[in-house]
Amino acid sequence: MNDAMRSRIEAQGFLGLDDRMIGRLNYWLRLSPAICMIWAAIGTALESAPVLWALAPFALLGVLLPGHPFDLLYRFGVQPLTSGPPIPPNPLPRRFACLLATVMIVTAAWSFQSGRTLSGQILGWALVSAAFVNVSTGFCIPSFLYGLIFGKPTACNVR
Repeated sequence: MNDAMRSRIEAQGFLGLDDRMIGRLNYWLRLSPAICMIWAAIGTALESAPVLWALAPFALLGVLLPGHPFDLLYRFGVQPLTSGPPIPPNPLPRRFACLLATVMIVTAAWSFQSGRTLSGQILGWALVSAAFVNVSTGFCIPSFLYGLIFGKPTACNVR
């Protein structure tokens, strides 16, 4: 665990975690963005509105629920096998990221559906690129934007 890793996870709103917990959760917090990235890349490459429309509810549930639905793959698949720690509830910066992703997915899907393929490609690949940054480095661009707009998180419900 290093300072950069801690700052990237805390920017997403996960505060109060010790170094060991951050080290154990670091890559698993990237699982949901990775699934979203791959799904969005497939939908964008195929210029497929139905593929993107199918992804949109999952992104929206990441805003509305305490955790992202894709985190369940970790919770019921990986965690029991690795005795890993539970993923904490999603703090506001991470939910904000899901909200921005939802808007981009819906807008890209609508663009492809209405024949505006260039805007669909731009939005789709922008989402894929932002998710790739998160998946590859742990830096979440929307959480960073959340911090600029609303201030850095100072508290969360992580125990």
